[in-house]
Amino acid sequence: MDNRAEVRQFLSSRRGRITPEQAGIEPYGGRRRVPGLRREEVARLAGVSVDYYTRLERGNLHGVSDSVLDAIAGALELDRAEHDHLYDLARAANTSGRKRAAGAGGSAPSKVRPELQYLLDAITEAPAFIGNNRLDIVAANTLGYALYSDMYRNPSRPANHSRFIFLDPRAHNFYTDWDRAAHTNVAILRREAGRNPHDKGIAELIGELSMRSDVFRTLWAAHNVRRHYAGTKFFQHPVVGLLELNYQVLGLEEDPGHTLTVYPATPGSTSAEALKLLASWAVTENIVETAQAKVGS
Repeated sequence: MDNRAEVRQFLSSRRGRITPEQAGIEPYGGRRRVPGLRREEVARLAGVSVDYYTRLERGNLHGVSDSVLDAIAGALELDRAEHDHLYDLARAANTSGRKRAAGAGGSAPSKVRPELQYLLDAITEAPAFIGNNRLDIVAANTLGYALYSDMYRNPSRPANHSRFIFLDPRAHNFYTDWDRAAHTNVAILRREAGRNPHDKGIAELIGELSMRSDVFRTLWAAHNVRRHYAGTKFFQHPVVGLLELNYQVLGLEEDPGHTLTVYPATPGSTSAEALKLLASWAVTENIVETAQAKVGS
């Protein structure tokens, strides 16, 4: 990922969404040709010179201090995910060439330690899976494989959330709000790309999706980022129907680049009963063996 271009496009897109009225300042200068704040107004809000902010927005974050980043984030009204993303971009800009070369291609492994599979298998009442920073599913429990069974239909590729959402027509039925799922997925992938700017696997995935999906390409150009740790999701599973599942995403400190996601249903709910049916179906159809065979092929 081109760090300078990413910085330039991210900052200019955030600047363009805020009006002087929203920022609580008097408009600077005369007639406005573009929406949003001018660079001069952002500089004033952040307490830096116009020349310095212009340098930053042109993609040069070399040597920028945390205090300046915080001031820029405040001026542009960045949320937590956007603030973190700006820090990620600055870190990448200030990493030496030697360190960049050493980190190039450092994708998270596509397999997990046996102990993590044991952990997944111990979770029996909720779908659970371990994902990497390319948004692949690298391991799952029985209900996890069953929930995402459609994602394992292509044996030539690892199960990947982004490819499924943008390249598989079944995803439009699986996600009850496909548009929201698509927006969220792109925002998560962009955050991962910012955190791992020299990851060849992420870059190749972005390139593939940009070539094959007009929707992805449009959403990617918006430069939105998002944190994704907890909430509720709705799925229309082809076997058991509508599922309303809570989710929690947990980082794995000993396994950088991997997260554990668990989807429990509210106890006593229709979704909890549906998960019981899903577990029975998974055993009857040998879902785990089929999915693992495709992953290993």
